[in-house]
Amino acid sequence: MSQEAPETPSDLQRRILAEYKSLSKRLQQIAQFAVDHPNDMALETTAVIAERAGVQPSAIIRFAKAFGYSGFSELQRVYQTRLAETASSYSERLRRLRREEESETQALTPQGILRQFCQANRMALDHLADEIDAEPLAKAARIMADAECVYLCGQRRSFPVVTYMAYALSQIKANACLLDGLGGMLSQQAARLRPNDVLFAVSFHPYAEETAETIRIATEQGTPVVVLTDSPLSPVAAHATVCLEVHDAELHNFRSLTASMCLAQALTVAVGLNLNDEEMLAG
Repeated sequence: MSQEAPETPSDLQRRILAEYKSLSKRLQQIAQFAVDHPNDMALETTAVIAERAGVQPSAIIRFAKAFGYSGFSELQRVYQTRLAETASSYSERLRRLRREEESETQALTPQGILRQFCQANRMALDHLADEIDAEPLAKAARIMADAECVYLCGQRRSFPVVTYMAYALSQIKANACLLDGLGGMLSQQAARLRPNDVLFAVSFHPYAEETAETIRIATEQGTPVVVLTDSPLSPVAAHATVCLEVHDAELHNFRSLTASMCLAQALTVAVGLNLNDEEMLAG
């Protein structure tokens, strides 16, 4: 493992993803936390990060040294440069929301709960707009527009996203097929995938095994896979042709789908624009 410390947040992210499998189990836990919560890495103490990652504070120091830093403070400065590039901190706003939840003005009335979810979802959408990478989004749209058929798979909480996508793609005359797994037939449905198709798969923690199996089938059959998930280290991201990362709001142990649905809508429109461009060229 190289001992030269990455100097930029993007370089550090690439190193973590590239070396993740070679890390010990404890360091993998920290790597997962760092990838999923970069703002917390920039703002919190080693004690807080260790508690949230489920490791001892000394493991945070080992993690920093594994990537060539003298200690956690040096690693943290890299994350802080990322945070300084944005006008406001998503984590800071989220902590403010949590404080408001605990105040008397945010009592658990139906109206109070509605206000909390509205604010949390606004923050998730702001985060999505700031963090989504334009290149993989454009690549996903091109792959889906070029496919003979777009197959869609998402189980449990992810199912509404792919159901909406199936409907929306049909509205722009794209050939789409929802793999709903009705009657336990998901693997049989996935067997229809071919190299000139594309699989659009959605899965969030705790990651549906059925979706991971469908991705495995697609990969074996040479089908490109576009994944929408909450971490580039998620098991469904490992074999993705394109991985789109999204973080939805979570309140009172309920996770929203607002940011995921927004990204699905944007991707559908982008696919439609690609299809229109192809028609104009053909004409």
